[in-house]
Amino acid sequence: LQLDSWWMFNTSLVIASDILVYSYLGGARALLYLFLSTALAGSLHPCAGHFLAEHYVLPEAPAETYSYYGWLNIFSYNVGYHNEHHDFPQVAWTSLPKLKALVPEVYDTLPQCPSWPGMIYRYVMSDELSAYNRVLRPTSGKVQ
Repeated sequence: LQLDSWWMFNTSLVIASDILVYSYLGGARALLYLFLSTALAGSLHPCAGHFLAEHYVLPEAPAETYSYYGWLNIFSYNVGYHNEHHDFPQVAWTSLPKLKALVPEVYDTLPQCPSWPGMIYRYVMSDELSAYNRVLRPTSGKVQ
């Protein structure tokens, strides 16, 4: 943990935001909503596996991101169509399955994540997947 000026600025901003949410947007219930949203999005909730599928590199199929075409897309506005979204960010989430169907020779040949819950299980139980499997790019000297 590096306690530099950016960390102090960020921490101050978070505390100030929490005070504003508590004071003007619903009190403890509003803060609880924000906490639960974070917990469900980045925890053992089945849909939380999308973060791992989108931002972690798997040893057997190195790629910057992976698409997931399972039924959990129903609950996540097709966020699993991640490669399609990055290739064509202007396409609406409702049309991403149609986009994939137009060019199966492109998207069917890319590495895929078969299961978001399976990705969470693998992250927790496997020695080959850890926080060090994140996509990293060389920095250009600018703040990233």
